[in-house]
Amino acid sequence: MLLNLHVKNLALIKEAEVDFHEGLNIMTGETGAGKSIIIGSVNIALGGKISKDVIRNGAEYALVELVFETKSEEARRFFEENDLPWEDGQVIISRKLMNTKNVIKVNGETVPVSILRELSSLLIDIHGQHDNESLLKTSKHLSMLDEYGGTEVGALKKQISDLFYEYRKIKETCVSFTGDEEERRREISFLEFEVKEIEEAELKTGEDEELEEEYKRMSNAEKITTSLGEAYELIDGEDGSVRELVGRAVKNIGDLLSYDERIEELYQAVSDIETLCTDFTRELADYMEDTAFDGERFEYIEKRLDFINRLKLKYGKSIEEIQKHKEEAQKKLEFYENYEEEKEKVFAKLQNVEKELGKLCDRLTELRRRAGEAIRKNIIKVLKDLNFLEVQFDVEFHKNEGFTANGNDSVQFLISTNPGEALKPLSKVASGGELSRIMLGFKSLLAGKDNVETLIFDEIDTGISGRTAQMVSEKLKEISKRHQVICITHLPQIASMADSHYLIEKTVTEGKTVTQIGELSEEKAVEEIARMLGGAKITETVMESAREMKRMAGEM
Repeated sequence: MLLNLHVKNLALIKEAEVDFHEGLNIMTGETGAGKSIIIGSVNIALGGKISKDVIRNGAEYALVELVFETKSEEARRFFEENDLPWEDGQVIISRKLMNTKNVIKVNGETVPVSILRELSSLLIDIHGQHDNESLLKTSKHLSMLDEYGGTEVGALKKQISDLFYEYRKIKETCVSFTGDEEERRREISFLEFEVKEIEEAELKTGEDEELEEEYKRMSNAEKITTSLGEAYELIDGEDGSVRELVGRAVKNIGDLLSYDERIEELYQAVSDIETLCTDFTRELADYMEDTAFDGERFEYIEKRLDFINRLKLKYGKSIEEIQKHKEEAQKKLEFYENYEEEKEKVFAKLQNVEKELGKLCDRLTELRRRAGEAIRKNIIKVLKDLNFLEVQFDVEFHKNEGFTANGNDSVQFLISTNPGEALKPLSKVASGGELSRIMLGFKSLLAGKDNVETLIFDEIDTGISGRTAQMVSEKLKEISKRHQVICITHLPQIASMADSHYLIEKTVTEGKTVTQIGELSEEKAVEEIARMLGGAKITETVMESAREMKRMAGEM
């Protein structure tokens, strides 16, 4: 469950921290107090989208941190699979927002937003105001039905999904066997030409680089020879060369050896210089001899490089890529050589996979129909608990042609909320307030199947009042016995059910608007319920009504 929320420099929140508890956690406050910012901050921490003005004016960054405690085995496996530190069920998620980037951490380890969102789905389910509208989409109906079907449906869907992607690949392969025979012969001829051309080239890895180096050297042979010849003359030529001058120095210093022992070191040093000059001129002479221009060799290199570069334009940017192209062409030729045999194999495999996929999809349909019948019976009961006095419900099935990763079923929820009315799609029957209650009914059913420990409802009370509001509050209380529930509400009937009650307020501090949240004591909670009942003027009668609502809620 969610233990703690810490928010800093986010929109109107300078800094806020709140501890949540087991059971039903209710948040209330005046319209415009910033209740949506609190739920918004949780969404942001869990990888939600960020608006440009989310960082509080004047602040360098915003920070949202959530602390969870979970017993979920699925969450533990997720941490192991993603190499994240598992802290005996404690999960700390933080998201720091800056102008140019944001940093997400899970138990101190930086993670991408994709990992965060996947983890979030294991820890918390947030039902926002817009989610009621998703009931109007039939694709949502199928996912809700499958969720109600539980692990057996989930495992079968995974099996179907894996087989479907294999089936799709085989179908793509089959397409390659439907080409024109004349076109196939042209392709074989073309491939044979390519393979032959590359084989006859007798390319060697690195050959082009060696030839280019030699070509560059031979192209500049005259300049190299001239410059090196001048260098040779300077070091070992006639009068005044380096070697002659160093030789004189050797003789002059050698004549002084008998006068001072320290001259021995100088003599040795200058002798080394003379040796270096000799060695250098010898190597220089050898190099000059090797660089003698060979016109025939130069012409060969030029033609060979032109040929290799033409092959590169056709088959790849390097000799390695050219060789790889040849290997791929050879594989295609082998494929065409065994064309009929391979074609027969592939189409037989497609038939087998199609048959297996059909069996799995039929089995999934059977499970879905079973789940649909259970939903039909249970949702009617739940909706009656939510003040739908006369309600009928059914799940309409349709078998699609072909397959998808989800099988081949389409489903649609049908409902009638008034006596004598025929069953119709939700989009043609339910009002906004009814959609809100229907979604709560489904959440109530799915809560018994779901391993997610925390549910958040943002204004689930939209469009309801009176007895209906009381029945909705009782349903939320019932769900909170199995899950931690966090709920924002405007209705005193729901607020009175709170195990923990929080007040969200907007104040002005140092000329700036600030949203704050705090947990209320029992008496303060009664006062807040009285405010919700009585508005601006709270009389003793209103207070007594608030106390009575709180007392009656405590007896549930």
